[in-house]
Amino acid sequence: MNIALIGYGKMGHAIEEIAIKRGHNVTLRITSANRHELDAAHMQHIDIAIEFTSPEVAKENVLDCLSLGVPVVCGSTGWNDEVPVAAAMANDKGVGFLQASNFSIGVNIFFEVNKQLAALMHTHPEYNVSVEETHHTQKKDAPSGTAITIAEQILERAATKRTWALNLANNESILPIVAHRVENVPGTHKVKYASAIDDIELIHTAHSREGFALGAVLAAEFLKGKKGVFTMRDVLFNGSTAE
Repeated sequence: MNIALIGYGKMGHAIEEIAIKRGHNVTLRITSANRHELDAAHMQHIDIAIEFTSPEVAKENVLDCLSLGVPVVCGSTGWNDEVPVAAAMANDKGVGFLQASNFSIGVNIFFEVNKQLAALMHTHPEYNVSVEETHHTQKKDAPSGTAITIAEQILERAATKRTWALNLANNESILPIVAHRVENVPGTHKVKYASAIDDIELIHTAHSREGFALGAVLAAEFLKGKKGVFTMRDVLFNGSTAE
């Protein structure tokens, strides 16, 4: 595949390394300095774009790619409210679009276990649930998109929790998410069910960006030639239809 990398920071470099190892070509690299090159002339030979930037520019980047008929794998978080706009354009134009809060294979397995655990804990209100995440200090959004996904999965199954809130505890109807920013931490996420008798904890700890980069390239390989909107669940768990 010919890949356009939109965002060429640490994640972009990690994705490039994995993509080349898997036999792909990175033929366009877009940064804030050459954003004007995200146009028809430069994108005409691109098979797929992989977008990892910031919540402020992600929507514009994705919509520009889709409008040019270029499928997009997007890993930018913090723009959840606008993602449906991109999904609608992808469906309207018949272009592939896959946005995920986390591309790590391990995290997506974590998501599946989290849903199962939340369903099991539904009938045990004596356990109070919380979510905690730790990331590097360069991460702009808090809580992380992964933590929000985890919280939303719990809320869909929880008996007493109605919404989540950042760093707010001691409220029976609110699921607290505690966010930490520590130098050189790729990402750690923890779900804790605490009672007076015991605690149950589910933890995922990333050791490097390599897992996220590999997942993004796997998503790009999956998305090539497909039309519509997909998720990492489709990529990793044999999904075959657009959601």
